[in-house]
Amino acid sequence: MKKQPSFGVALIPLISMGLLLGIGYGVYKIRPQVLLITAAFITGCLGFILRFTWKDMEKGIVDGIHKAMPAILIMLCVGVLIGAWIASGTIPMVIYYGLKLISPKYFLVTACFVCSLTSIATGTSWGTIGTLGVAFIGIAMGLGIPLGPAAGAIVAGSYFGDKMSPFSDVTNLAPVAAGSNLFDHIKHMMWSATPAWILGLLIYFFVGLGYGSSKVESESMTLITETLKTNFNFNILLLFPMVIVFYFAATKKPTIPGMLFSSFIAGILAIIFQKASIPEIATAINTGYESSTGVAQVDQLISRGGMMSMMETQLVAFTAFSFGGIMQATGLLSVILEKVMKFTRKVSSLVLTSISLSIITALVTGSSYLSMIIPEELLAPAYSKKGLAAKNLSRIAEESGAIMVPLIPWSMAGVYITGTIGVSTFSYLPWAIMNYASVFVLIVFGFTGFTMAPKIREDETQIGS
Repeated sequence: MKKQPSFGVALIPLISMGLLLGIGYGVYKIRPQVLLITAAFITGCLGFILRFTWKDMEKGIVDGIHKAMPAILIMLCVGVLIGAWIASGTIPMVIYYGLKLISPKYFLVTACFVCSLTSIATGTSWGTIGTLGVAFIGIAMGLGIPLGPAAGAIVAGSYFGDKMSPFSDVTNLAPVAAGSNLFDHIKHMMWSATPAWILGLLIYFFVGLGYGSSKVESESMTLITETLKTNFNFNILLLFPMVIVFYFAATKKPTIPGMLFSSFIAGILAIIFQKASIPEIATAINTGYESSTGVAQVDQLISRGGMMSMMETQLVAFTAFSFGGIMQATGLLSVILEKVMKFTRKVSSLVLTSISLSIITALVTGSSYLSMIIPEELLAPAYSKKGLAAKNLSRIAEESGAIMVPLIPWSMAGVYITGTIGVSTFSYLPWAIMNYASVFVLIVFGFTGFTMAPKIREDETQIGS
């Protein structure tokens, strides 16, 4: 006979995972997928003690992964899309004209806006910070602008673009565990992310007026733009692959065919405008575009994409679903949720619980991925029971988990940013306004019910849910 786990027993896997991730990932930098597999193994051993069979637990794992397969397939298509768009010159052209928007008078606003645009085009906050961020910091030093506000504007813009980009691994992962879909997730985030981003721009505008109107000059910026212009042939037709994706999203047509069609058109444009060969395009689609301009900043920025670039993100998802699947199959998760639901009788308390759990996970693990996956795995059934759409949970998990991670000094993102641009986390934290302002917007939505979308269909992986 199978045993009914007690609440204390049900907490053992979570405590084990917290210790594994807090020490293993936070201290020893062991890859999270290894630690999640270990946590799944511990949970499986507990399942055997409770007299569950391996078939029971295997079914839980397969069911969890089965629900995530549409989103995982989209991740592969995103890798294809990025590689094809860079090879065609679409993404390099967007970066080029984004840099041309630099305003000599409004440095903070411009830094935030250009970093946002670049991250949307590339889907990487780290890549934007490591290239344009470094260049903007150099400009700030030359103009005598305080580095805290400058770095905060760079971080806020980079992460806003990252989370609003369909090419971002974090943004692709957020809907997976919650059970929503990519484009509904992004559109739902606009309600909370955009006001926070605009608030930041307004503050940067008024603060920046006190920094004078010196002319912005940067050899680094000039080098990037000239290198892009030299190595790629730009044409208005290069925007057509973007138009295709936006059209499929706006008309609620199937996502994957739209992405593959856009990638196919981008491949043709790469042959026409960039004189690329078919093997070169195939390589960009498979392992990513490899830039060889000879300029390190440009090569770092646009050497990315390909299906293989999504493998580690998918491994994290698979191992997390292995853990979650065993938790569900053995009844351990339902015991925990029964306790949690006592504190989430109202939508406002459920939202506060979701935000708190995401922030706590971010503080413990310092991982953008885990700060989303763990709360989503635990709370997805609660949102379904309340009749709330899964995109509410995926929005909260990304905006109060993944986007808060760069504000944590001991996180990988915090360490990377400090090491890359030479500004401490506590110096830029108050000025990365978008990163934390969106959390307050989410709290207001939770208490008022505004934008808390109801669940309208069982399968929310379909666009338009």
